[in-house]
Amino acid sequence: MKFIAGLILGLLVVPFGAYLYFTGGAAPVATTDSDVPFENFFAHKALNARIAKDMPKNVPIQATEANYLAGAELYKQHCAACHGLPLAPKTAIAKGMYPRPPQLLEGKGVTDDEPGESYWKIFNGIRMTGMPGFSKSLSETQMWQLALLLANADKLPASAKALLVAPLGANTPAASVPPATSAPVFPSSVPGSAPSSAPPPK
Repeated sequence: MKFIAGLILGLLVVPFGAYLYFTGGAAPVATTDSDVPFENFFAHKALNARIAKDMPKNVPIQATEANYLAGAELYKQHCAACHGLPLAPKTAIAKGMYPRPPQLLEGKGVTDDEPGESYWKIFNGIRMTGMPGFSKSLSETQMWQLALLLANADKLPASAKALLVAPLGANTPAASVPPATSAPVFPSSVPGSAPSSAPPPK
């Protein structure tokens, strides 16, 4: 009987202690706070499992120079403030964020990730990291152009590399950069699932 009473008491103490922890101002909610034990481990485990389950497996656009150029311009407009540009220092935004946003055009970036993984992150965003989802602001084609740019950042054509280091909005030959919204591939009804030209995720 004492054992059962102790067990019940223990089950009540743990959630009550967690409640006090979060409501008493002790939880690390500032970007300057230290990590919670195992925070990164469990966050990455959960994220990787979700992406592996949901990411599209087929890329519906070609890795052409025109798509790289369109992706580079989109990257500068929507991603560079957090994820950086070649030969440029980290921005004040990147320095002040937590988790720290990876500098995607330095080192290997995410070139060892499948394009569908980067596409999933661009489409959905990642909670509590500062990474927004772009499904409501970019077309399907534009999101794939960004994903292809990142997946092949280590082997981009010279024209795309030059565009990434050029001032924002610098003119590029009209023949090289078609409108990014042309020939869109419309998403399926489930956010984050494969586009209609790709098989749905399992």
